[in-house]
Amino acid sequence: FSLEAIRSALVYLALSPSVTAETMRFAALITKLLTPFTNSTSQNLHLSPKLSTLSKRHSLSAMSQSNDAHNESNGVVGPPKVQESVIRKMTRLASQYNAVNLSQGFPNESPPLKVRLALAHAVLSGRTSEFDEENYLIESMMDLLRDVLKSEGSSEALTDELNQYSPPMGRPDARKAVSDYYHRLYGYDVEEDQITLTLGATEAVATALRSVGRPGDKVVIFEPFHELYPSQCQIFHLDPVFVTLKPNYDYGTWNYDEEELKNSIIGARALILNTPHNPTGKIFQHGDLKKIVDICIENDVYIITDEIYEWMCYPDEYGNSRRHTLIPKEFPEAKDLTLVCNSLGKSASATGWRLGWCLHPPHLTDSYRGIHDQLVAMSPHPMQYASITYLNLPDEYFKEQLAIRYKERLRILALALKEAGFKVVSPEGSYYLFVDYHEVEQLNGLSPMDAAMKLMRDIGVACVPGDNFYGKSLDGQHMLRFAACRSMSDISIALERLKKLNPLK
Repeated sequence: FSLEAIRSALVYLALSPSVTAETMRFAALITKLLTPFTNSTSQNLHLSPKLSTLSKRHSLSAMSQSNDAHNESNGVVGPPKVQESVIRKMTRLASQYNAVNLSQGFPNESPPLKVRLALAHAVLSGRTSEFDEENYLIESMMDLLRDVLKSEGSSEALTDELNQYSPPMGRPDARKAVSDYYHRLYGYDVEEDQITLTLGATEAVATALRSVGRPGDKVVIFEPFHELYPSQCQIFHLDPVFVTLKPNYDYGTWNYDEEELKNSIIGARALILNTPHNPTGKIFQHGDLKKIVDICIENDVYIITDEIYEWMCYPDEYGNSRRHTLIPKEFPEAKDLTLVCNSLGKSASATGWRLGWCLHPPHLTDSYRGIHDQLVAMSPHPMQYASITYLNLPDEYFKEQLAIRYKERLRILALALKEAGFKVVSPEGSYYLFVDYHEVEQLNGLSPMDAAMKLMRDIGVACVPGDNFYGKSLDGQHMLRFAACRSMSDISIALERLKKLNPLK
């Protein structure tokens, strides 16, 4: 065959609507071999776009077939099936049934006044300020409102910076505030170029997964888990593999099997580590973390941490304090394999701000920021600026106030659940109670969703079905999750309603 005949045949294939995948792959191979020839002489340049069409068709076909094969091997046909969050669904139903919402883990109390004032000042003025003292922010608010109203609609309108785009990776001064936060509270130094401000910790984790993972890569997740982890894996065609935490009600702990972890890590690309843990409240202590870090280093596996409950750590029954461990600080040998994801949503009671960050190794900075840019462009600019005020709150806010804010609410809610017949492991951290309901007379024999709906409709308390937090084990078939982050008045109403489950009261 002449070169011209081969080229003509390839052009025909490129335009044919019924070409098979096998023929496409063969034709693409020939196209690749001919590329030096088709691009080398001016008389053949007019054929290059058509040959390029063939190459593009093959690439898309191959990608589609790869995704389809990957999905079918996991029991999924077609695109990944990512559905409405069960947790947010229960919140929606709680409103419908007028139930106390102990399902979704968001507070209904305000962020610190100083932080709210900083945000209001940023939104109204659109400009940065040299002062962030609470008294100044309060006193200047009326003057600011007068200036804004006076300039509204006039040619002398104030120049606005903070309601517009920021750099995709975040304001330099806000990233510096994150860096200073870790230096001050952990003694850990991280360069601002290794920090990206994100659309909450949710996007921080998603971008981390996409930065290190490729379709088909294995990601290890401790179960029970927050539902977003396997859902994000599905979106990026990653394979979640689960290591099960088991409750020990005698010792009040949640534990994993080391052999199960070692076997799961083999061939994995990343491990997601949430500590303090949602939903169990487990704090992975130094011994646990040492084993996890060593296994990940041995197998060249990235560690993606979710640390949004970092300051909600409670002492043990003997009064011994527990604390959160920052992996790149405590285990510097794992620094280049660790992506730290965090946000102010839970600790500032500002879940609607969607302001988070990721500390990423230098070699991942460009890819992480590129993916972040394409996914969300940036986190909200006014919230970035107000986060500077939050990150500079006194140390006592983080180390003392947050450590006790939810402790009493957890204690009294746990007591009420125990009195109603639930089996409870008191949490070491975070603000959830993940409880066994199979000995509760009115719930025994019901599926988790049916048990949650009965509590919502008949008792007036909303929670989350436990099987929503598992991907492998059947342990969730008798579990429910309650969030104790609502106001004390809401908790008190829930306690009174839960008495209906206790036949002795």
